Amino acid sequence: MQGIDHLVIMFKELEPAIAAYRDLGFTVVPGGEHPAGTHNALIAFADGSELELIAFKRPNDQHRWWDVAQAGGGFIDFCVVSDDVAADIRAFRDAGAKVNDPVPGGRVRTDGVKLSWVTASAPKPFMFQVPFFIQDHTPREERIPKQKNHANGVAGIASITVATDDVARVRGWWSPVLHQPGADIQRDEIDAAGVRFIAGTHALDFVGPRSASSPIDAWLKARGPSPYGIALKTSSGKTGPLDEAKAGTRITLV
Repeated sequence: MQGIDHLVIMFKELEPAIAAYRDLGFTVVPGGEHPAGTHNALIAFADGSELELIAFKRPNDQHRWWDVAQAGGGFIDFCVVSDDVAADIRAFRDAGAKVNDPVPGGRVRTDGVKLSWVTASAPKPFMFQVPFFIQDHTPREERIPKQKNHANGVAGIASITVATDDVARVRGWWSPVLHQPGADIQRDEIDAAGVRFIAGTHALDFVGPRSASSPIDAWLKARGPSPYGIALKTSSGKTGPLDEAKAGTRITLV
């Protein structure tokens, strides 16, 4: 496992999301349509990762993201890059986390180019605490936009924060897969504690609430274990949280 491939941010409508992210200083490239009823736009970074802004163009209550979209969307899932997807699936399964077999996927870019891949994802209760995997059939460079410079200076993903109701269990899944014990962390700003893993250049924080007043506690009650926030690396010197109303989720520049 070599790091984050992309982070998925769900919106009710795609075009307003594109406008909002451009206003936040990102270069946004329309991506195209998926057969499952979604369409997307992409924000690619110099570190090889990207943000995927996505929305349902057609209803699909069989889609794994449909229920989360109806609950408010936002940062809903994360995908990792692997040089051996089959081995990483086996590693998670051996660690006690179920991951489904790969299934074919793809989309048609706005210029008509057809992209294809396979993905493998975890069912509940592992979903959103275990990543989904992607293995490209068409070249990955055709899937990732070439425009990687942004007015806000963002160059890549620093970390993600995932809310969990059982840090020890999640640690037990991830530690053998990444061959790391994980580092104990305290996140005072959200009154949470948990474990941090490093995948490539990206930090993965899995945290639970330290008290009932933690926003993580409220998040777990409302959404269950799932992605909570994103930190992006910037060289502009301007750091801090982005406008959440525009970003549709919690994004901090560091």
